[in-house]
Amino acid sequence: MNPIYLTEKDYERLHSLVQLQRQNGGAASVEGLCQELKRAKVVASEEVPKEVVTMNSVVRLKDLKTGNEMEITVVYPKDADLSKRKISVLAPVATAILGCKVGDEVEWPAPQGMLSYKIASILYQPEAAGDLYL
Repeated sequence: MNPIYLTEKDYERLHSLVQLQRQNGGAASVEGLCQELKRAKVVASEEVPKEVVTMNSVVRLKDLKTGNEMEITVVYPKDADLSKRKISVLAPVATAILGCKVGDEVEWPAPQGMLSYKIASILYQPEAAGDLYL
């Protein structure tokens, strides 16, 4: 597996989220995220490459089987809103793409089998836009 990149702020917040979920009996819901945190390379917000998916990034994904594209925003659970395509970082798709770069291919389990997508583009990354305090 390739390393993923997380900003210091994202890493701290996500680590706290994992701890909170574990304390509240939700350990299973954060297991995937926990594994991602373990392989993350943590960098300062100002140093994260602009082609890396960070928290609050708007990402265009391409389905490798159908060629269909979709846009999602990776958010913290409290900000999730499916009607606005704001997907919780605890959802398998968001966990899978967090910290990955444009061009990376990711897979995650779904009820109908494994889903495979390519990160086609990042339409908005807070750090690249200078929004370092989201």
